[in-house]
Amino acid sequence: MSLTTAFVSELVWAANQVDQLTEFEKRRLLERAMVTIRELRNQVGDLTGGATPDPVSYLQSTANAMQDSERVSTAMLDAAGMIRTLRIILHG
Repeated sequence: MSLTTAFVSELVWAANQVDQLTEFEKRRLLERAMVTIRELRNQVGDLTGGATPDPVSYLQSTANAMQDSERVSTAMLDAAGMIRTLRIILHG
């Protein structure tokens, strides 16, 4: 299993256990997700053409605000999906 695949699994697991995580753990996972997404996007190239809002900014605002558990869980699942998609594009 690659590190990226393991991290996607970790994000999905954390999203399902979000109430059991500390604020630090939630923020750290979202920050790692942002870094991973940016690195993969740099390798793949800009697929949006700048036409849509940057989804990483949504993750950043969620990490900064640490609002309700449902929003954090959704952000983690969205990040996992973005990482998975970028990895498929990169290796597909």
